[in-house]
Amino acid sequence: MRRATVLALLTVVLVYLVSGAFVFRLLEQPHESRQQEALQVAREQFLQRYRCVPSQELDTLILHVRDTMGAGADPTANSTNGTSTNWDMGSAFFFAGTIITTIGFGNTSPKTEGGRLFCIFYALVGIPLFGMLLAGVGDHLGFSLRQAIGKVEDIFLKWQVSPTIVRVLSALLFILIGCILFVTIPTIVFQRVEGWTLLESVYFVVITLTTIGFGDYVAGDGMGDKHPWYKPLVWFWILLGLAYFASILTMIGNWLRVLSRRTRAEMGGLTAQAASWTGNVTAQLRVTGMGLPEKLQKVGTLKGHPPSPMPPELPPATPSPPPPLPRPELPSPSTALQVAQLNARNMAASAGGGLRPIDYMGENLAFIDESSDTQSEAPTEGGLQAKRPRQLRRLRTRHTHGQPPGLPMDLLSRTRHKGEAV
Repeated sequence: MRRATVLALLTVVLVYLVSGAFVFRLLEQPHESRQQEALQVAREQFLQRYRCVPSQELDTLILHVRDTMGAGADPTANSTNGTSTNWDMGSAFFFAGTIITTIGFGNTSPKTEGGRLFCIFYALVGIPLFGMLLAGVGDHLGFSLRQAIGKVEDIFLKWQVSPTIVRVLSALLFILIGCILFVTIPTIVFQRVEGWTLLESVYFVVITLTTIGFGDYVAGDGMGDKHPWYKPLVWFWILLGLAYFASILTMIGNWLRVLSRRTRAEMGGLTAQAASWTGNVTAQLRVTGMGLPEKLQKVGTLKGHPPSPMPPELPPATPSPPPPLPRPELPSPSTALQVAQLNARNMAASAGGGLRPIDYMGENLAFIDESSDTQSEAPTEGGLQAKRPRQLRRLRTRHTHGQPPGLPMDLLSRTRHKGEAV
């Protein structure tokens, strides 16, 4: 979570706390003042009625009663109606349950040093253990409720109801069944058994299942040995109610997680579409060359701004003519005569049968291999070796073929006029 988000949440929580404090102060302070004034009036009336009792003795008695009530004693108990205890087996079981559930009503608490020390270690071990039990019970309870609701979903789907509406109806049905089982029925039971009003019963149920546990209203408080099974049953109701509320919170968390994933996926898709659209527009602008300066000038003219001077257009560049091709060198008459004599001599040698294949290859490829300056030794009719200078061989080859080696001249001319690479 980002720091800005944490600071925003902290600000919201502080504002919520301040507003709650203001409302509670506005509602509860006048009532507290009235009760304090009523207590003071009752004390003055008692002293006026019983003048033999000093005021100091009365104050001492009041302080003693307050301390004994804090220790769990019942100030209304006397020898006629017997003494009640908060540490019978049912009450002790209920107190141990309030420790591991972290409710802590506060109406009963250990007063001895041994009890307080044991309470510390008991809570350290019991709270994680109860957390694991609560998770398991919540899973099974939610599974059972989902199975029951699944049958109802099948009925709605057979009626061809929209799946979204079916999900909403399933969630509402899940919450409604839980409220009936763990809020409505216990409220009616506490109203009948405890003698509370409807508001007091609902107040106790909500404060208990939310683990607030003020302790001003506690089920089974003061019953003692009349109904020893009553408080253990209340604790099992607390267990199931907490498991139900835990499953509700888990369901809400899953909904929020799915919603955030869908929102993130949709935002990612929109971002990808925007990036693709921007890329396409940029590519079109680059390819088509839409003349952006002219359009900006038109927009400025429409808005009342004078058009900015456009740069002068340059004349189109004319292609330069291709360079003239070199003409092939024609042999001079004297060179042609020498080549003719050399050819006649070769033909005479060939007729005599003295020329070998290696001599033919060396003769025709002499313009490639510069190292072969002399022809291979071949006996002629006169027994003399025919020495052919390299220049005469090249002239003869050029005269014989009529054009330099490579591509034909007309093909080179057409290719160069077209601008193609050879």
